Amino acid sequence: QVQLVESGGGLVQPGGSLRLSCAASGSGYSFNAMGWYRQAPGKQRELVATITRGISINYADSVKGRFTISRDNAKNTVYLQMNSLKPEDTAVYYCNCIAVFGSGYWSHDYWGQGTQVTVSS
Repeated sequence: QVQLVESGGGLVQPGGSLRLSCAASGSGYSFNAMGWYRQAPGKQRELVATITRGISINYADSVKGRFTISRDNAKNTVYLQMNSLKPEDTAVYYCNCIAVFGSGYWSHDYWGQGTQVTVSS
């Protein structure tokens, strides 16, 4: 099975930076689209950024110009560099990927357990 492990969350002051990492594991799987979502208290989970193996990227309007998503296909790892953080960025950040096994055509959606990001002075 596929497992996603997030790291890099923590407490940071407004204007600061954090770098989130998500390592995907699963022998024989190809990890196609990968991305980050977040859920703040009392709110629904929302898309932050996604990236495909072909480096097609999209961002939520709220993070454009501040966050940068990237991936290392050799390591099956996706990163989220978060700069100029604001208190409203406080949320649990979840890693997501769409993966297929071998040369199969049936993809599945996988989620990490989440990592807490808190932006506060």
